[in-house]
Amino acid sequence: MRKRCIRKVWARVDPIALAIAGATMTTDADLDKLRMRELSAIESFARGTATPSDFRDLCDLLNVTETFAGMGVGPEAKPSCAAAEAALLACKDQYEVDGTMDLTGAGLRALQDVFEFHDLQRTAVDRSTYERAIAKTRNRIRSAHPSVKVLA
Repeated sequence: MRKRCIRKVWARVDPIALAIAGATMTTDADLDKLRMRELSAIESFARGTATPSDFRDLCDLLNVTETFAGMGVGPEAKPSCAAAEAALLACKDQYEVDGTMDLTGAGLRALQDVFEFHDLQRTAVDRSTYERAIAKTRNRIRSAHPSVKVLA
């Protein structure tokens, strides 16, 4: 008896609903959660009570913003990204020496600018493009791409 291929149809995923969800903009509720997390990390650095998780949140914000700028969405964010990257690298070096996480005023301003640019970038694109940029950033971090200098 000859083997036959039996095709399976998975009813769990609705391709039409998935396409519609990818083509729509990210909901305000989801964006508000991200905004609060990022703003609270910036605020904790401003107060001097930053933790490694706050540092990680800001690194993720910076890396996704750089990826967006490289993809052509908001390329004017690159100078602010470079300044924020330098500030975070200095903060990382200081943390390794004495265990404190502090940023200068210029570094805080650069991170606020990066936050504003990233907020504009993620509201300007649809959800699938945003998820694609996040996946691209994740892959760049995993492969130790030379453009990724700030890691948590």
